Amino acid sequence: MVAMSEDTEIERAGFVERAIVRHQAGAATPAIDHVAEEIPVALVFNGISHVVMMATPRDLEAFAYGFALTEGVVASADAIFDCEVFLRPDSAEVALRIAQEDFVRLKDRRRQLTGRTGCGVCGIDSIDMLDLQPAPLPPPLIRVDLPAALARASAGLREHQTLMRETGGVHAAAWCTPDGDIVHVFEDVGRHNGLDKLIGHLALHGIDMRRGFVFLSSRGSYELARKAARMRIPLLATISAPSSLAISIATQAGMKLAGFCRQDAYVDYTPGITL
Repeated sequence: MVAMSEDTEIERAGFVERAIVRHQAGAATPAIDHVAEEIPVALVFNGISHVVMMATPRDLEAFAYGFALTEGVVASADAIFDCEVFLRPDSAEVALRIAQEDFVRLKDRRRQLTGRTGCGVCGIDSIDMLDLQPAPLPPPLIRVDLPAALARASAGLREHQTLMRETGGVHAAAWCTPDGDIVHVFEDVGRHNGLDKLIGHLALHGIDMRRGFVFLSSRGSYELARKAARMRIPLLATISAPSSLAISIATQAGMKLAGFCRQDAYVDYTPGITL
């Protein structure tokens, strides 16, 4: 059972109002703008603070679940027994109680780090600590017509990006059916945070991550590919380009990776992998 408690309101909008001056064609116009909110979020496991991430203070329970799963803190969502969210004006803390065997393993490899927006390995002081060897994915359970599915996902993402429309400054992670219909979308200032929120939501609701694909409004960085591979997601698609390491990870895992996805085009970076 998951418990939640907050020091302030249950949910924040994800943006704040700021006074600005717009300059255009030589004219200056005072206005109020909506800016994406970014605060430090501490993730605490069994009473020990493990990491502080800069994130948008929405869907923090899902974020914590997703981070714990995609970073290998826990082997499964069943190993998370409680989750309490403490949301404060300028920061947040998410306290999770996890299975003892997972906690012992976490302590063995525990690292103190502060994550910045767009940062996946801050605080790691040894190359050996990087987990760049994904296990092979099981045979796919879905069949995907890539041109049609990616075109449908590309066409539908914008209407789900409510926070992006308000601020112009966040990433989106979408869960899609094999046909490309968008079912769930989570947004955050950090692209990896958005993916963690999405994966956490899927895990909390018992959704089989082998039976759909992820579509991201970002480049395909290595940590996104690693997180997706760890969760056995068969296809990762992005609006922008992937990195060479992301391609290597997808290839090792047997995960399809597509980039530069548009309504009429995409690039297949793992042509040897079929769905």
